[in-house]
Amino acid sequence: MTGKLLALLLLGSAVLAGVGMYYLQVYGFYYTVEPQPGRDVNLVVVETDQPEPITYSAFQAIDANSSPIRYRACFETDLSLDQLSGFVALDNAEPLTAPGWFDCYNAVAIADALKTGQAQAFMGQKNIHYGVDRIVAVTQDGKGYVWHALNNCGEKAYDGTVVGEECPPRPQE
Repeated sequence: MTGKLLALLLLGSAVLAGVGMYYLQVYGFYYTVEPQPGRDVNLVVVETDQPEPITYSAFQAIDANSSPIRYRACFETDLSLDQLSGFVALDNAEPLTAPGWFDCYNAVAIADALKTGQAQAFMGQKNIHYGVDRIVAVTQDGKGYVWHALNNCGEKAYDGTVVGEECPPRPQE
């Protein structure tokens, strides 16, 4: 009897721990980002290499303090892809997934749109956090998506490789 009780206690603890970890990863760490009109969606200008705001509406975003690459956002813009030609375009942008409950953002659909030319990815801001760039994708019908991705310095810094001189110094924490 004691063995069965101990096995049930261990099994129950394992189930509770699994449910708790799932909840924390999918729901617990995320928070809604408050919109800051005119500051939420920027693109880097080719000529100046500096981010500038674009017009947008219907902005929604989530973020988490647990990682600099958990930021996801959706918006709409009245700018066409032709009107965005003066901004730094990216060829190999890969959208990161978002929690399923963040309905406006679908990484698979965004990736397909980027591959088929229905969308174009742009640099939103370089080094928004150390080693992390903000990427913005805009579709032909004016829907926009934002995510953070590791840049070359970030990939090196987080995998333990020597960063090198081409990367800026890491900020003191």
